[in-house]
Amino acid sequence: MAEKTLSEALHDCTVRCQSMEAPLTARLQAFAADVRDLSPDFADVVDRMVAHLKATGVGANAPRPGEPLPNFMLPDQKGRLHTLDDLIANGPAVIAFHRGHWCPYCRINAQALAQIYGEVKSLGAEIVAITPESERFNSELAPEVRDTFPILSDMDNGYALLLNLAFLVSDEKREAMTAAGWDFSTFQGNTNWTLPIPATFIVGQDGLVKARFIDPDYRKRMDTDEILEILKQLASWAGSPGPR
Repeated sequence: MAEKTLSEALHDCTVRCQSMEAPLTARLQAFAADVRDLSPDFADVVDRMVAHLKATGVGANAPRPGEPLPNFMLPDQKGRLHTLDDLIANGPAVIAFHRGHWCPYCRINAQALAQIYGEVKSLGAEIVAITPESERFNSELAPEVRDTFPILSDMDNGYALLLNLAFLVSDEKREAMTAAGWDFSTFQGNTNWTLPIPATFIVGQDGLVKARFIDPDYRKRMDTDEILEILKQLASWAGSPGPR
């Protein structure tokens, strides 16, 4: 029997972390620990890539709180077009960039977002995820979110590039990912080996960024408790008289 790739060996770890009764941050940390236990060399490659991205400031120039998030028009996993203007027509929106359906951290994150979707809706807000994958492969991530919110295709990372979020995967990381069973080029329909930083923006009805989470370390995401707290603040301000 052929030896399992790292991606195959981590399948059960992904499921376990998704089912944990713990904050999203703790689930992601648990999965990162599993990766390091199974392949310290792979974890070291990730550490080097993250250090390089941080040193070069990737993502630092993305829209900041108080600045507008550029509009977009992107198709979801069912081919329906969505714009930012439509998403914020009735309230704020949570815009979460994901690397793709193949990424265990993104699967854990997507499921956690689905778990709070009911509360997000009750606060008058919406959620969308954006990946550089085609609609076909975004459909494979849809079951993780139980079709609660759209997963949009940003082909060739066009929108991520506009926001200064996209970066070219290093040769060392590409070789390590391919050996581990993660060759995402087919899912993106190109061989550019470009990925977005998995950032999260919370955008108000005025189109301005109210909060953002940007970390070149894809093992870290904005925690769902923080998302809910920010949306509660926005809902409170919306219901208060006087200027904001």
